[in-house]
Formats: sequence, C-alpha cells, structure tokens
Amino acid sequence: QVQLVESGGGSVQAGGSVRLSCVISGFVNSMAWFRQAPEKEREGVASIDVWGITRYADSVKGRFTISKDNAKNTLFLQMNSLKPEDTAMYYCAADFRRLVSKTLVPTEYGYWGQGTQVTVSS
Repeated sequence: QVQLVESGGGSVQAGGSVRLSCVISGFVNSMAWFRQAPEKEREGVASIDVWGITRYADSVKGRFTISKDNAKNTLFLQMNSLKPEDTAMYYCAADFRRLVSKTLVPTEYGYWGQGTQVTVSS
C-alpha cells in the first residue's frame, strides 16, 4: 500500500518562500503536487517522473520547483516569490504508471496525501 505524508506548510508573507516535503512509501513512478483553494477545484501545480522530467502549471513557472530525493523517498516543492493567490491546501499525489506524470489531472493519480495548508498574506 502506497502512503504519502506531507509536511512544511505554514503562513508566510507575500514574496516569501516555503518548502513542502512529501515522504512516499511504496512503489510509484509519477509524482505531483496539487492545490485546492476554498470553493475552487483542485488544480495541478507540478509533476515529476521517475527520470526527473518535470512539468509545471503556467501560474507557477519560474517560481516553484519540484524535485525528489530517491534515497529518502521524498518529494519536494520549493515555492518562491509567493503570492496571496497561492494560498491553498497543497496535496502530494503519486501513481505507479509512468505516463501519468505528463498530466496535471487530479483523477489520473491514484494515491494522495492528507494535505498541508499554505497561507500567503499580502
């Protein structure tokens, strides 16, 4: 059974930085970060595959970086130049299928963490 546990959320002022971590237990090939703000649909933020190829939503390109530490089975999301509109619950997601990482569609990912809140104040 695959389990994902996120950490690292919190409150920060606009322009600040936060790094999220997600420890993944179990076999996966595609990993991603999603976020969901109140009364909004869950949206993809970034994905990474087993070879380290990354994909980003246009809204975070140049500000966020997704990475992974294979030795520690940990996925990261470094978020810089944060804006109030980045405020959301952030979720780590994964799937055993490799091609899933080419998408940022929530329904394609089979495993999810519990989420960690990021709040950006102006």
